Amino acid sequence: MRLILLGPPGGGKGTQAKRLQDDYRLAHLSTGDMLRAAVASGSEIGKKAKAVMDAGKLVSDDIVIGIIADRIGQPDAAKGFILDGFPRTLAQAEALDAMLAERGIGIDAAIEVRVPDHLIVERITGRFTCAKCGAGYHDTFQRPKAQGVCDSCGGTEFVRRADDKAETVQSRLDAYHAQTAPILPFYEKKGVLKVVDGTLPIAEVTVRLKEIVESASVG
Repeated sequence: MRLILLGPPGGGKGTQAKRLQDDYRLAHLSTGDMLRAAVASGSEIGKKAKAVMDAGKLVSDDIVIGIIADRIGQPDAAKGFILDGFPRTLAQAEALDAMLAERGIGIDAAIEVRVPDHLIVERITGRFTCAKCGAGYHDTFQRPKAQGVCDSCGGTEFVRRADDKAETVQSRLDAYHAQTAPILPFYEKKGVLKVVDGTLPIAEVTVRLKEIVESASVG
C-alpha cells in the first residue's frame, strides 16, 4: 500500500499519518526526517544532500527523489509507505511517478485532507504551550481546566510560537495553494485522488482515511 497525504500546513496530516502507520504497519516517510537520516547515514545521496544544505541551499528534487528511492527499499517499507510533505509541486509529483514506475510500482491513493483556510488560521494561531512542560493547549478547542494553570504540571507560564501569527500562517497557506494545487488534477487523471473532509473530528477523519485504504487495498 503506497499512499500520499496532501493537505495544508496545520491540517492534521501528521496525526493521521501516524495512525495509519500504526494500524497498517506502513513506513511514515516525512521529507525532513528522511533528509536528516540520509545525512546522518553518510550514504552517497546523504553526502550530496549535506553539501547542499551546508551551503545554505535548497535540496534539489533529484536528491530528494534519490533519498525516497533509497528509503522505500528498506525493510520497514516492504508493506508500503505514507509520503507526508512530498510531493509539493507538479514537477516533484512527475519525478516521483517516474521513479516508482522504474520499480514497477505506483501510488495507490493520493489523499487530500481538505480544510478551509480560515479554519487553519484559527487552529494554528490559537495554539499555546506550557513553558515548563510543553503541554499543548488552544484558545478555542483545548483550554486548561483552571484558567492560567497547566493541567499537567501546574505551571503558570505559557508561550506561543513566533511563526503561529495569522499573517505568517496565511503566507504559508498561499504558498501551499500556489505550489500544490496543480498536483491534485495530476493524481485525479490517474484515478487515485481521494478527498477527505478535514473539518470533521480527528477520529472521524481517521475512519474516512481507513475506508479509502481498505478500498484501495481490495482494488
